[in-house]
Amino acid sequence: MPPVPATTPPAPGTVPPQDPFPAGLRNQDLTAVPGAGNTVALTFDAGANAAGLPKILSALSAKGVAGTFFLTGNWAANNPDGVRQIVSAGHRVGNHSMTHPGFTGLSDAQIVQQVRGAEEAILAAGADPRPLFRFPFGERDARTIEAVNDLGYAAVRWSVDTLGWKGTSGGISAQIVSDRVMAALQPGEIVLMHIGSNPDDRSTLDADALPQVIDRISAAGYGFATLDALLAQ
Repeated sequence: MPPVPATTPPAPGTVPPQDPFPAGLRNQDLTAVPGAGNTVALTFDAGANAAGLPKILSALSAKGVAGTFFLTGNWAANNPDGVRQIVSAGHRVGNHSMTHPGFTGLSDAQIVQQVRGAEEAILAAGADPRPLFRFPFGERDARTIEAVNDLGYAAVRWSVDTLGWKGTSGGISAQIVSDRVMAALQPGEIVLMHIGSNPDDRSTLDADALPQVIDRISAAGYGFATLDALLAQ
Protein backbone atom coordinates (compact mmCIF):
# COMPACT_ATOMS: atom_id res chain seq x y z
CA MET A 1 0.00 0.00 0.00
CA PRO A 2 1.61 3.30 -1.02
CA PRO A 3 2.37 5.76 1.75
CA VAL A 4 -0.10 8.56 2.24
CA PRO A 5 1.56 11.80 1.19
CA ALA A 6 2.13 14.30 3.96
CA THR A 7 -0.22 17.24 4.03
CA THR A 8 1.54 20.51 3.50
CA PRO A 9 0.21 23.23 5.81
CA PRO A 10 -0.89 26.43 4.08
CA ALA A 11 1.70 29.16 3.93
CA PRO A 12 1.24 31.96 6.46
CA GLY A 13 -1.05 34.66 5.18
CA THR A 14 -2.75 32.50 2.54
CA VAL A 15 -5.78 31.68 4.70
CA PRO A 16 -8.14 34.67 4.91
CA PRO A 17 -9.01 35.69 8.46
CA GLN A 18 -12.48 34.75 9.62
CA ASP A 19 -14.99 37.58 9.85
CA PRO A 20 -15.68 38.70 13.44
CA PHE A 21 -19.39 38.51 12.59
CA PRO A 22 -21.65 35.79 11.12
CA ALA A 23 -21.03 35.16 7.43
CA GLY A 24 -24.69 35.80 6.70
CA LEU A 25 -24.21 39.47 7.56
CA ARG A 26 -21.61 40.03 4.83
CA ASN A 27 -22.65 42.13 1.82
CA GLN A 28 -25.69 43.42 3.67
CA ASP A 29 -26.85 46.60 5.38
CA LEU A 30 -29.26 45.11 7.89
CA THR A 31 -32.67 46.72 8.27
CA ALA A 32 -33.92 44.35 10.98
CA VAL A 33 -32.52 41.73 13.33
CA PRO A 34 -33.34 38.38 11.67
CA GLY A 35 -34.98 35.76 13.84
CA ALA A 36 -35.25 38.11 16.80
CA GLY A 37 -38.91 37.41 17.56
CA ASN A 38 -40.83 40.13 19.39
CA THR A 39 -37.72 42.15 20.15
CA VAL A 40 -36.75 45.73 19.27
CA ALA A 41 -33.26 47.23 19.08
CA LEU A 42 -33.11 50.91 20.08
CA THR A 43 -30.13 52.61 18.44
CA PHE A 44 -28.77 56.12 18.89
CA ASP A 45 -26.44 57.93 16.50
CA ALA A 46 -23.97 60.50 17.84
CA GLY A 47 -22.20 62.83 15.46
CA ALA A 48 -23.12 66.33 16.57
CA ASN A 49 -23.51 67.37 20.21
CA ALA A 50 -24.47 65.41 23.31
CA ALA A 51 -27.50 67.48 24.32
CA GLY A 52 -29.94 64.57 24.55
CA LEU A 53 -27.60 62.06 26.20
CA PRO A 54 -28.55 62.69 29.86
CA LYS A 55 -32.27 62.24 29.13
CA ILE A 56 -31.62 59.16 26.98
CA LEU A 57 -29.44 57.46 29.57
CA SER A 58 -31.91 58.34 32.33
CA ALA A 59 -34.86 56.88 30.41
CA LEU A 60 -33.01 53.68 29.50
CA SER A 61 -31.91 53.23 33.11
CA ALA A 62 -35.39 53.87 34.52
CA LYS A 63 -36.93 51.34 32.14
CA GLY A 64 -34.16 48.73 32.42
CA VAL A 65 -33.43 48.81 28.68
CA ALA A 66 -30.05 48.53 26.93
CA GLY A 67 -29.40 50.35 23.66
CA THR A 68 -26.77 50.51 20.94
CA PHE A 69 -24.91 53.80 20.36
CA PHE A 70 -23.22 54.50 17.02
CA LEU A 71 -20.50 57.08 17.67
CA THR A 72 -18.36 59.07 15.28
CA GLY A 73 -14.70 59.27 16.18
CA ASN A 74 -14.98 63.05 16.50
CA TRP A 75 -17.89 62.72 18.94
CA ALA A 76 -16.00 60.18 21.03
CA ALA A 77 -12.91 62.40 21.13
CA ASN A 78 -14.96 65.45 22.12
CA ASN A 79 -17.18 63.62 24.63
CA PRO A 80 -15.02 61.09 26.51
CA ASP A 81 -17.21 61.43 29.60
CA GLY A 82 -20.25 60.63 27.48
CA VAL A 83 -18.57 57.51 26.13
CA ARG A 84 -17.74 56.39 29.65
CA GLN A 85 -21.33 56.98 30.78
CA ILE A 86 -22.68 54.93 27.87
CA VAL A 87 -20.33 52.03 28.57
CA SER A 88 -20.71 52.07 32.35
CA ALA A 89 -24.49 51.92 31.95
CA GLY A 90 -24.11 48.65 30.03
CA HIS A 91 -24.93 49.83 26.53
CA ARG A 92 -23.34 48.66 23.27
CA VAL A 93 -21.23 50.92 21.06
CA GLY A 94 -20.76 50.85 17.28
CA ASN A 95 -18.67 52.70 14.68
CA HIS A 96 -20.27 55.61 12.76
CA SER A 97 -17.11 56.81 10.90
CA MET A 98 -14.64 59.47 11.96
CA THR A 99 -16.18 62.64 10.54
CA HIS A 100 -19.59 61.51 9.14
CA PRO A 101 -19.00 61.88 5.38
CA GLY A 102 -21.05 60.23 2.66
CA PHE A 103 -19.20 57.01 1.90
CA THR A 104 -20.07 56.43 -1.75
CA GLY A 105 -17.92 59.42 -2.73
CA LEU A 106 -14.88 58.17 -0.81
CA SER A 107 -11.98 56.18 -2.20
CA ASP A 108 -11.16 52.82 -0.67
CA ALA A 109 -8.22 54.42 1.14
CA GLN A 110 -10.46 57.14 2.57
CA ILE A 111 -12.93 54.53 3.79
CA VAL A 112 -10.12 52.82 5.68
CA GLN A 113 -9.13 56.15 7.23
CA GLN A 114 -12.71 56.89 8.30
CA VAL A 115 -13.38 53.48 9.80
CA ARG A 116 -10.01 52.93 11.46
CA GLY A 117 -9.81 56.54 12.66
CA ALA A 118 -13.15 56.22 14.41
CA GLU A 119 -12.20 52.84 15.82
CA GLU A 120 -9.04 54.28 17.35
CA ALA A 121 -10.82 57.32 18.78
CA ILE A 122 -13.61 55.26 20.32
CA LEU A 123 -11.15 52.75 21.79
CA ALA A 124 -9.14 55.65 23.24
CA ALA A 125 -12.32 56.92 24.91
CA GLY A 126 -12.89 53.54 26.56
CA ALA A 127 -15.32 51.67 24.28
CA ASP A 128 -14.95 49.02 21.58
CA PRO A 129 -17.16 49.55 18.50
CA ARG A 130 -16.24 46.32 16.73
CA PRO A 131 -17.86 44.74 14.73
CA LEU A 132 -20.90 47.05 14.28
CA PHE A 133 -20.89 49.86 11.69
CA ARG A 134 -23.52 52.32 10.50
CA PHE A 135 -23.06 54.35 7.33
CA PRO A 136 -23.40 58.15 7.72
CA PHE A 137 -26.66 59.32 6.12
CA GLY A 138 -27.32 55.64 5.34
CA GLU A 139 -25.35 56.24 2.14
CA ARG A 140 -23.86 53.00 0.82
CA ASP A 141 -23.50 50.71 -2.18
CA ALA A 142 -22.07 47.26 -2.82
CA ARG A 143 -18.49 48.58 -2.92
CA THR A 144 -18.66 50.47 0.37
CA ILE A 145 -20.42 47.62 2.17
CA GLU A 146 -17.70 45.22 1.01
CA ALA A 147 -14.99 47.66 2.11
CA VAL A 148 -16.49 47.95 5.58
CA ASN A 149 -16.89 44.16 5.79
CA ASP A 150 -13.22 43.72 4.86
CA LEU A 151 -12.31 45.98 7.80
CA GLY A 152 -14.11 43.60 10.15
CA TYR A 153 -17.47 45.34 10.43
CA ALA A 154 -21.04 44.26 9.74
CA ALA A 155 -23.19 47.12 8.41
CA VAL A 156 -26.40 47.90 10.29
CA ARG A 157 -29.07 50.22 8.93
CA TRP A 158 -32.52 50.66 10.51
CA SER A 159 -36.17 49.68 10.12
CA VAL A 160 -37.47 53.16 10.97
CA ASP A 161 -35.99 56.64 11.27
CA THR A 162 -37.98 58.56 13.88
CA LEU A 163 -37.12 61.87 12.14
CA GLY A 164 -36.63 63.39 15.59
CA TRP A 165 -33.47 64.99 14.23
CA LYS A 166 -35.64 67.32 12.11
CA GLY A 167 -36.77 69.04 15.29
CA THR A 168 -39.83 71.14 15.97
CA SER A 169 -38.70 73.54 13.26
CA GLY A 170 -39.02 70.64 10.81
CA GLY A 171 -42.60 69.91 11.81
CA ILE A 172 -41.79 66.95 14.09
CA SER A 173 -42.94 66.42 17.69
CA ALA A 174 -42.23 63.85 20.37
CA GLN A 175 -45.62 62.30 19.60
CA ILE A 176 -44.73 61.93 15.93
CA VAL A 177 -41.46 60.26 16.94
CA SER A 178 -43.35 57.74 19.08
CA ASP A 179 -46.03 57.16 16.44
CA ARG A 180 -43.45 56.48 13.72
CA VAL A 181 -41.78 53.82 15.88
CA MET A 182 -45.08 52.10 16.56
CA ALA A 183 -46.23 52.26 12.93
CA ALA A 184 -43.12 50.31 11.94
CA LEU A 185 -43.24 47.85 14.86
CA GLN A 186 -42.13 44.39 13.73
CA PRO A 187 -40.05 41.48 15.04
CA GLY A 188 -36.41 42.59 15.08
CA GLU A 189 -37.22 46.26 14.44
CA ILE A 190 -34.17 48.54 14.51
CA VAL A 191 -35.10 52.06 15.61
CA LEU A 192 -32.88 54.98 14.56
CA MET A 193 -32.76 57.88 17.03
CA HIS A 194 -30.22 60.65 17.59
CA ILE A 195 -28.39 62.00 20.63
CA GLY A 196 -27.76 65.56 19.46
CA SER A 197 -30.11 68.51 19.39
CA ASN A 198 -31.52 70.06 16.23
CA PRO A 199 -29.07 72.79 15.16
CA ASP A 200 -31.83 75.36 14.58
CA ASP A 201 -34.33 74.94 17.41
CA ARG A 202 -32.16 72.96 19.87
CA SER A 203 -34.93 70.41 20.44
CA THR A 204 -34.07 66.85 21.50
CA LEU A 205 -37.22 65.10 20.39
CA ASP A 206 -35.82 61.56 20.42
CA ALA A 207 -34.71 61.97 24.02
CA ASP A 208 -38.05 63.56 24.94
CA ALA A 209 -40.06 60.76 23.31
CA LEU A 210 -37.98 57.83 24.56
CA PRO A 211 -39.92 57.03 27.78
CA GLN A 212 -43.20 56.88 25.83
CA VAL A 213 -41.55 54.87 23.03
CA ILE A 214 -40.33 52.25 25.49
CA ASP A 215 -43.68 52.07 27.29
CA ARG A 216 -45.66 51.65 24.05
CA ILE A 217 -43.32 48.96 22.70
CA SER A 218 -43.54 47.08 25.99
CA ALA A 219 -47.34 47.38 26.06
CA ALA A 220 -47.42 45.81 22.58
CA GLY A 221 -45.72 42.71 23.98
CA TYR A 222 -42.19 43.37 22.72
CA GLY A 223 -38.89 43.27 24.58
CA PHE A 224 -35.57 44.93 23.86
CA ALA A 225 -32.07 43.85 22.82
CA THR A 226 -28.82 45.42 21.74
CA LEU A 227 -27.49 44.74 18.27
CA ASP A 228 -25.22 42.05 19.72
CA ALA A 229 -28.26 39.86 18.98
CA LEU A 230 -27.10 40.03 15.34
CA LEU A 231 -23.80 38.44 16.26
CA ALA A 232 -25.54 35.42 17.82
CA GLN A 233 -27.08 34.37 14.51
